[in-house]
Amino acid sequence: MSDIRTVTSEAKDPSRTAPRPRLWLTVLSLTAFAVLMALGIWQVERRTWKLALIDRVEQRVHAPAQPIPSPASWAAVSAANDEYRHVTVSGRFLHDRETLVQAVTEEGPGYWVLTPLQRDDGTQVLINRGFVPSERRDASTRQGGNPDGKVEISGLLRITEPKGGFLRNNVPQHNRWYSRDVAAIAAARGLDLVAPFFVDADAGSQSAGGPIGGLTVIRFPNNHLIYALTWFALAFMLAGRLFVTFGGGLFRRKRFVHEPAGDAARRTGSDAGTIVEQA
Repeated sequence: MSDIRTVTSEAKDPSRTAPRPRLWLTVLSLTAFAVLMALGIWQVERRTWKLALIDRVEQRVHAPAQPIPSPASWAAVSAANDEYRHVTVSGRFLHDRETLVQAVTEEGPGYWVLTPLQRDDGTQVLINRGFVPSERRDASTRQGGNPDGKVEISGLLRITEPKGGFLRNNVPQHNRWYSRDVAAIAAARGLDLVAPFFVDADAGSQSAGGPIGGLTVIRFPNNHLIYALTWFALAFMLAGRLFVTFGGGLFRRKRFVHEPAGDAARRTGSDAGTIVEQA
């Protein structure tokens, strides 16, 4: 025989009996939501900046070549204003002071050949003449590609790389180079009037049998839109969870079973509707 228990709707209302969420949980959740939204907005701003940078670099690369900055303006040369400018420079190579910097290119592993270019005004500019594979590391294997007279080089202005490369630091005393650190190379090769930047030579600037030029890779990762959508999605997921936790009780419906009119009338002061549990 079933046991019928009658419980008033007031006693079974979980929104009245459940403990309220703690204040610290509310504050923490709202703070997390604000942080996620801020990160998303920041990524949108970063994307705008990155697109402007890419457009600016594209214009520099494809612009007609201009003479390199004069020595008087070398101190003002910066990555933001000058990197990847298409430039020209003339002089004579100091082949006996070349430096090999470890490189990995589309041609495979090997070395960049950085050679000082002596200009008529007495200053020097490091020229990244291009890439050579490991078997051509010795300068004697490239004698035919080393011009002796005055040359004119066109290429892209690049900013010095003093922080090393390939997770390794340069070791000048052992002639091991992993990045194109202009100041360190200049000191090791006895160059005293060297420009604070170097030039990546175009393929057309190189003589037959010399290093392979024109291998500069210009690539700017632009995943900021994906990052922004991720942060915004997390923020709205958190907002949905907050709504369920704090606002769901307002919309929770109660199921009522109406007693027969005679039974209800016999209960003075009782509710017309009660919730019935059946055991």
